[in-house]
Amino acid sequence: MTIKVHGSPVSTASMRAFACLHEKCVPFELVPVNMAVGEHKSEAFLSLNPFGQVPALQDGDLTLFESRAITNYIAHAYADSGNPLIYKDPKKMAICSVWMEVEAHQFDPAASKLSWELCLKPLFGMTTDDAVVAEYEAKVGKVLDIYEARLSKSKYLGGDCFTLADLHHLPNMKYLMPSKAAQLFNSRPHVSAWAADILARPAWLKATGQ
Repeated sequence: MTIKVHGSPVSTASMRAFACLHEKCVPFELVPVNMAVGEHKSEAFLSLNPFGQVPALQDGDLTLFESRAITNYIAHAYADSGNPLIYKDPKKMAICSVWMEVEAHQFDPAASKLSWELCLKPLFGMTTDDAVVAEYEAKVGKVLDIYEARLSKSKYLGGDCFTLADLHHLPNMKYLMPSKAAQLFNSRPHVSAWAADILARPAWLKATGQ
């Protein structure tokens, strides 16, 4: 039975799921959710995700929401397909999990705010708040300083291999790298090399239609 992903191509959380499925070479059907007209708040969608947020995944009798839970499931359930994305060794996986948590709780909140101000507000004809941009540029910069130190010792955040710890960053980076926030990445040599590497992955390019 083909996996169904209910989501939107412009949603960072949906992109996270798409990228993981492509990395694992797992076929799936995209069920588009038109958020502009409120389909994510419809009774039908709320039966899949009671919080009314994309994406939601259906794999047989299993229904999941929350993009990072979805990627974890895909990486484990389809462990023998495509690229590993996780470690079998418990100590290596523990270290990888630390950086997955860092992405979720340190990078994403600030990067999402910055993406909204710099990239998404203009798309919706809204005015960017320069004070908010400055605030969140500083916050993202502090996280990237820590990444710079980490990546000076490890090719990827989670270890020597590309994992979910790296993949989870890609959606926000897609929005930030064409903006003036790119200098936050490019001014840090190890972060810049890491960003160029993961943004060029074939699975990511396929997930974003490039």
